[in-house]
Amino acid sequence: MQFADRLNNVETSAIRELFKLLGKPGIISFAGGFPDSAMFDVDGIRAASNAALDEEPGAALQYGATEGYQPLREQLAAFMASKGAQDIAPENLIVTTGSQQALDLLGKTLISPGDKVIVEGPTFLATIQCFRLYGAELISAPIDGDGVQTDVLEQLIAEHQPKFVYLIPTFGNPSGALLPLERRKKVLELAVKYNTLVVEDDPYGDLYFGEAPPPSLLALSAQVPGSRELLVHCGSLSKVLSPGLRVGWMIAPPELLAKATMCKQFSDAHTSTFAQATAAQYLKAGRMPATLARVRAVYAERAQAMGDALRKELGDAIAFVQPQGGLFVWARLTGAGGKVADGNVFAKRAIEKGVAFVPGAPFFCSQPDNATLRLSFATADADKIREGVARLARAL
Repeated sequence: MQFADRLNNVETSAIRELFKLLGKPGIISFAGGFPDSAMFDVDGIRAASNAALDEEPGAALQYGATEGYQPLREQLAAFMASKGAQDIAPENLIVTTGSQQALDLLGKTLISPGDKVIVEGPTFLATIQCFRLYGAELISAPIDGDGVQTDVLEQLIAEHQPKFVYLIPTFGNPSGALLPLERRKKVLELAVKYNTLVVEDDPYGDLYFGEAPPPSLLALSAQVPGSRELLVHCGSLSKVLSPGLRVGWMIAPPELLAKATMCKQFSDAHTSTFAQATAAQYLKAGRMPATLARVRAVYAERAQAMGDALRKELGDAIAFVQPQGGLFVWARLTGAGGKVADGNVFAKRAIEKGVAFVPGAPFFCSQPDNATLRLSFATADADKIREGVARLARAL
């Protein structure tokens, strides 16, 4: 078959390929990037779906507006207001089939072959694949334990004049990093100074342990005149409610939102109205705060268990920043004491010892750091985490 040339720019996800190796009985997996299904509020979702069918069965089961089911758009605007983005109207957002569709819509509407896009190094693997599919030349902005280095980011923006900058400021995948308030303001100031669009992807912002993170770029944009017109915000219910609902949203300037809506018409007509109606009823019922409190407590315990176990079992052979939220520990092998310092080699050894994780190299769009790795603590309880890390130590 003669496939489209654009497919030459992408390859199969290294993470998906890794999952093929996980059939070994008794393996402990730190590889997944998904929430624990035991955390799903099944009773609440069941009640919400029943309410959707009881109150508006016709609307829930019929075709709907491409922009989204209006009651859900209203609930999402209120949800954003509860997180500090006070002036978002339902018309300022469209509902997407997961936040990943928002990334695809951004690729379709903004990227022409050869356009430059700045992403974090490392960043969400699907973002790299999606933007490259549309022909983007990706530029890597380095991060540290506090997220993207804004001084280097400014240099890259000035040099490359990108079509846009893509960031995950809050508990990023894979880095788990949390961008401090000062850097967040700097990002918005850079957007205005260089007239550059900034995309904020925020699927993990509600999964914080202890203190709440700084306000989102969207919430802060009210303090930086001119920045709202240069900001896109992508949100999702996948990590806090259910990935299976496939409900996300995108807030963007009106002109971009109109183009994205047009492209979404070509893709799927609209996100499942039944899923949207269920999500709307769930948010309306007011169950989200209690659900988030429970999820945060469980993930906080698991994150602490993983951090403690890594320090105890691997010692100075591994370096990482203890996550303050999200689903991941991002770590780097130091090679101390002659231990293995290559994440790909370590991953293969770990599988042999009955534990899996994702090597870090695929998360970089250029100049990968082969010593890095991503560990998810979300789907294993504390005892399994300790056993899994002990196996990692034996593989090291």
